Amino acid sequence: DFERVYPLIRKYAAEMGKEVEVLGDLQGPKFRVAELEGEPVPLNNGDVLEFGICKDDNDNIRPGRITMKSTKEQLALITACKVGTTLLIEDGIMEVRVVEK
Repeated sequence: DFERVYPLIRKYAAEMGKEVEVLGDLQGPKFRVAELEGEPVPLNNGDVLEFGICKDDNDNIRPGRITMKSTKEQLALITACKVGTTLLIEDGIMEVRVVEK
């Protein structure tokens, strides 16, 4: 929507004789998770789940466990996470917090 809104901001700022600064919040890296094993896994508020790197090609997402394929980025994410770290899932629709490592 930036392509639509930014010119409008500039247009109306100029009409009003105002200088307006625009700050863009860029999306961070997207981390892809492994394949889903069976039916979709519902996540409910307060659920505790394990989030980690696939142990092998058969270590798919299942109830209680979300896995990612092993890449430099995914390993860096797991290494950097500390208790209290907040992770956003599904483009920020869901938020999870690291409670144990």
